[in-house]
Amino acid sequence: MRNLRLILSYDGADLAGWQVQPGRTTVQGALASAIGRLSGENVLPQGSGRTDAGVHALAQVASFATASTIPTENWMKALNDNLPPSIRVLEVTEAAPEFHARKSARAKTYRYRILRTAICPPFLARYVWHYPYPLEESAMVAAARVVVGEHDFTSFAAVDPERMAASNVRTIFASSWTREGEELIYTVRGNGFLHHMVRNLVGTFLLVGKGTVSLEDLRRILDARERTAAGATAPASGLYLVEVEY
Repeated sequence: MRNLRLILSYDGADLAGWQVQPGRTTVQGALASAIGRLSGENVLPQGSGRTDAGVHALAQVASFATASTIPTENWMKALNDNLPPSIRVLEVTEAAPEFHARKSARAKTYRYRILRTAICPPFLARYVWHYPYPLEESAMVAAARVVVGEHDFTSFAAVDPERMAASNVRTIFASSWTREGEELIYTVRGNGFLHHMVRNLVGTFLLVGKGTVSLEDLRRILDARERTAAGATAPASGLYLVEVEY
């Protein structure tokens, strides 16, 4: 058996997320189907994480075991010929037998894009959160630094019995807001993320920008370990999985 490692990019706007769901187009499902057509195997590829419906990826990592002798250089073209245009395989390489896309991951980086223009161009609407209202962006920059370090992020985790983590403690290595033209962009790098964690952080940082939550309030929200203490979940359209480190 060979263990193959894939790097994928996808436009999540019309996808139901990573995980296989009956009757819906997902990244895992489409990839499994494409692999099956090529090798005749019933394979369920494993991803570095389960991105939600509407979330995009620049470099998602997946792995699967196969008995196929298809050369790695042929896998990429063959898979892309059998995948929908919204999902592209960027790279296929041989991995060590013990490599697992999720279990072997050491860090991930996510990016969230907020468009600050008065009008959102129609061709950009699927890829940003359009928020034209006043924000104190410098306050949001300061707020991002509050979550750096090891914390229990229960206040920023979706309440989902099917995706309960053994521990909600995660380490954030870097957390920052930057202005890039008309966009306010949040970039966060950590050793792992809970369900909806990045989007819930963004929704809460927005309250800081609006002036309804102070930095001290943000620290209390973090310490509360209660989802209802934090802000609303930001839309999926602005979120991107940027990089997975091993």
